[in-house]
Amino acid sequence: MTYKIEKTDAQWKALLAEKGAEPRAFEVTRHEATERAYTGKLEDNKADGVYKCICCDKPLFDASTKFESGCGWPSYFQPIDEAAVGTKVDGMLGMRRTEVHCADCGAHLGHVFEDGPAPTGLRYCMNSASLNFSPK
Repeated sequence: MTYKIEKTDAQWKALLAEKGAEPRAFEVTRHEATERAYTGKLEDNKADGVYKCICCDKPLFDASTKFESGCGWPSYFQPIDEAAVGTKVDGMLGMRRTEVHCADCGAHLGHVFEDGPAPTGLRYCMNSASLNFSPK
């Protein structure tokens, strides 16, 4: 798939290091890894603001859509707008899930499940390592 922003692995690594991203950010965003539950820096964040892609700074989720899901990762019931994220079927680990990625750079963010709260019924379960938080 082609994205608006494309870089080599070396360029992504350098960019993430320059931004001071946590060590796992490259593997999570570029190779679809997952951080361990309850270890992410943003899971307990309750401040007002916007969650952005760690790789390209695209706004992805507004803090007003974040909720406590009990799953160990930051969860949101909808993206900031429909064009912010893309999805694809993920068959890794022997499960059929829907992967969520940044629509601009393709960074792996996490997965979306159909067990979230109203109004959407969705739970966008994201890796903290794939996000930056900008307070309002």
